[in-house]
Amino acid sequence: MATLNIVKDGDEVLRKICRPVTEITPRIKRLLDDMKTTLHKANGVGLAAPQVGVLRRIAIVEVEEGELIELINPEIISSEGEQEEIEGCLSVPGRWGITHRPMKVKVRATDRNGDTFEVEGEGLLARALCHEIDHLDGVIFYDKAVRMLSKEEIEGEE
Repeated sequence: MATLNIVKDGDEVLRKICRPVTEITPRIKRLLDDMKTTLHKANGVGLAAPQVGVLRRIAIVEVEEGELIELINPEIISSEGEQEEIEGCLSVPGRWGITHRPMKVKVRATDRNGDTFEVEGEGLLARALCHEIDHLDGVIFYDKAVRMLSKEEIEGEE
């Protein structure tokens, strides 16, 4: 499994809408495996295919170590509540902002075997699912931030 290059803010690929996956091929499965390797190496919580330069509706999320969720063609089917938390992104290193996200979401997606499933997330998992699905539509977290944190605020958090 390869470590892929994470696309950085400013690259136009991050602003494009991704195409649905119509067939799960060995190439798609290899992409999922490589995205997992890349996510672990970057110590991230989630990664979407456009962040590695692939314009397909694929994302992975791992809030709890060892509990990787692979999402092909994910869609949010319900949400409730609200949370306001600090959010960052592997494609936007060193920048953090405060975003409003649903407290709970339910997402429907396809797994690597072609089976449809639903996952419910609350708190950080809900935020991560929304963040990664946003990437598939060309949306970056700071587009939804109510306020970006200053360098002083970020350094004070560490």
